Amino acid sequence: MLGFGRTAWFRLAVAIILAIGLLAAAVLAAKGLRSLPAVQSFLTDFPGTSQLPSGAPVGFPAWLAWQHGLNVFFLLFIVRSGWQVRSAGRPTMFWTRRNTGLIRTKQAPTRMGINVWLHLSVDVLWVLNGLLFYVLLFVTGQWVRIVPVSWDIIPNAVSAALQYVSLGWPVSDGWVNYNALQTLSYFTIVFVAAPLALATGIRLSPLWTSRRLSELVPLRPTKAVHVGVMIVFLVFVVVHVTLVFATGALRNLNHMYAVQSDDGWTGFWIFAASVVVMIVAWFAAGPRLLRAIASLGGTVISR
Repeated sequence: MLGFGRTAWFRLAVAIILAIGLLAAAVLAAKGLRSLPAVQSFLTDFPGTSQLPSGAPVGFPAWLAWQHGLNVFFLLFIVRSGWQVRSAGRPTMFWTRRNTGLIRTKQAPTRMGINVWLHLSVDVLWVLNGLLFYVLLFVTGQWVRIVPVSWDIIPNAVSAALQYVSLGWPVSDGWVNYNALQTLSYFTIVFVAAPLALATGIRLSPLWTSRRLSELVPLRPTKAVHVGVMIVFLVFVVVHVTLVFATGALRNLNHMYAVQSDDGWTGFWIFAASVVVMIVAWFAAGPRLLRAIASLGGTVISR
């Protein structure tokens, strides 16, 4: 990896060793807690799943599988382009929107680096996909699966967390109902992290030109929040993928990709195909392709 010296690799190795040590200590501590009579009684009273309202939908509709796959694809390139914006030096290409199409402004369009253009372009697709997700979520009633509807979600989430850390996975069927910790996690990602990423991204965008509003929304803390939200997304993805494969990979992949509740291989092969598509897109998204796509809506010049 470019820019990674010996000191950085050493720090990374130390961080990994410390993380493994802390994880092992947490597992041992959780197992010790679960042996206590009071904790066992707590786990009996709160098994880790909060009851859904009567009439809650069972299973996953096809649109949710498509939304899930598209969100993964868009998030991959949002994180990639965002990191390139932060880590790269002066851009090698700049894009300027043509002011003759459907979107016309009195002022001249803002010139931006090609990585910023890619980041904003994928952001737009992600937001449109997200708006459709919100609409379908409430129209179909699927919202009750990821929005807490009773206060017992809190102790049940504590119970589920203790079960996860002690490596005794919560006994629940995601096809019918998420466990409480999953519900709170999905709620946070969908209704807190995603809107926060959008709000801070708008402030950081070169399209933000209001000086008066800039004084009300300072740049530095906005950047910190935006990067923090990216880290939250990355941590969520790592934990989510790990648990998908650790708690019944075939069944979980069938839920998410094949909208089926069995242990067949359909979901796995759809997931594998989506990974291939993302890998191909990752390597194909080089300067030549970006220049060709960006030129469709504006003028691209090299430095």
